[in-house]
Amino acid sequence: MFEHFFIVGAQRSGTSYLYCLLAEHPEIEMARPVRPEPKFFHTDALFARGLEYYQNHFFEGKAGAWLRGEKSASYIESEKAAKRIARHFPKAKLLFILRDPIERAISNYWFSVSNGLETMPMSEAFLHEEERWLDYDHERVSVSPYAYLRRGRYIEYISMYERYFPAESIKIMLFEQFVGSVDLVRDLYAFLGAASDFIPSTLHQVINKGDKPDTTLSPDLERYLVDYFAECNARLAECLGLDLIEWQRL
Repeated sequence: MFEHFFIVGAQRSGTSYLYCLLAEHPEIEMARPVRPEPKFFHTDALFARGLEYYQNHFFEGKAGAWLRGEKSASYIESEKAAKRIARHFPKAKLLFILRDPIERAISNYWFSVSNGLETMPMSEAFLHEEERWLDYDHERVSVSPYAYLRRGRYIEYISMYERYFPAESIKIMLFEQFVGSVDLVRDLYAFLGAASDFIPSTLHQVINKGDKPDTTLSPDLERYLVDYFAECNARLAECLGLDLIEWQRL
């Protein structure tokens, strides 16, 4: 029997980097392909095929691996996925890697642009998000390509997962602290129960760098974003027991 864990998000926050660190570990097998992500527990047609299909289709049977992991960053906002994972893998561990939500939103915007999903200027896209975030092609993409800001309200998604999983099964990492940190990578391996003395070769590599031009926000837009995230960041800081100093602006 395999033990399972899930990288549930957040999008544009280093989940591909995290995937690579985990895939290298000899005791861990990660679901393939990396792209498109499996999204098995979010996609009704796939989920209907059953868990045997999941195990056989997304995992090849890596020799020596007893831990199986999946990265589907859209899971962070899918209560349907949370319920299904909890029902079938109640002892699964969940990994969140979180990035400064303003930087994450900018990266998400350029990702949507580069994939032909966004034509609106950034400032308009951010300011009019609530009017349009549900207006997208549900057949083409699994979650909204326009949820730039609401996707950074991390505490709300973490709280949702805490309704289905105990706190000790959830690990939350900050992108700005985690990338390149041997100690934090070892801590992650230990959390999963894998040997913590393994050092991955991808530790200092840049993985899945977005096609993001240098972006300077206007003072008004930056103030709008700082105010938008202030309350949810404060709740997150209290939840994590951190000051989130890496995210502070102005």
